[in-house]
Amino acid sequence: EVQLVESGGGLVQAGGSLRLSCAASGFTFDDYAIGWFRQAPGKEREGVSCISSSDGSTLYADSVKGRFTISSDNAKNTVYLQMNSLKPEDTAVYYCAAGPRSYGCSLYDYWGQGTQVTVSS
Repeated sequence: EVQLVESGGGLVQAGGSLRLSCAASGFTFDDYAIGWFRQAPGKEREGVSCISSSDGSTLYADSVKGRFTISSDNAKNTVYLQMNSLKPEDTAVYYCAAGPRSYGCSLYDYWGQGTQVTVSS
């Protein structure tokens, strides 16, 4: 059974940091790219970052460049999203997703349940 389990969300003040984790199981981790998405109330889902676990290549949305860092621990089948200098506009439910790495970061087959991140001003 494929599972993606996010953790690490919470409440933090503006300027603070959080590290999200996405633990994957049930598929060959190296064959997939893992992406982080977020959705704020009343807004469309937004792609935040993506990493190809096989070669470590990464992508970031302009809104998080320089503040967020995605990384992968292939031994643990886990992808992390280190979020620094958080802003109230980063408040959202954050989801991780997995898609075949042959599609780059454009197509996702599996999704986690999400973790809430709230940034207070």
